[in-house]
Amino acid sequence: MMLLSPLLITLLLQLQGSDGNPSVTQSPSVKSAALGETVSLSCSASKGVDNDLSWYLQKPGQPPKPLFYQISSRQSDTPSHFSSSGSEPQFTLTISGVQAEDAGDYYCMGVYLVNGANVFTQ
Repeated sequence: MMLLSPLLITLLLQLQGSDGNPSVTQSPSVKSAALGETVSLSCSASKGVDNDLSWYLQKPGQPPKPLFYQISSRQSDTPSHFSSSGSEPQFTLTISGVQAEDAGDYYCMGVYLVNGANVFTQ
């Protein structure tokens, strides 16, 4: 029987500052998964993100790669085993049948309209 190393998926935790600016919070902060497993990653957004939430994957030494925008609009090179769903304030990225190349840091990002200008969560 072949033993598979767990795949490590990291969610970088984003917290709302004390100044009350828009924010997103991701959970869990670290997730390990066996190859072939289905994994769900959660993103909770403060009020005001509406439909403008994006998911990104960053691998070591590379810039973040966009996966989805406006919640569930898929980038052309996003693998078909990824899906995104939800509505304010709770959003979910699902990876069905995790593959080794899916390992990395996952970010959600909300865009808010503040005084007529777009504000991006950090």
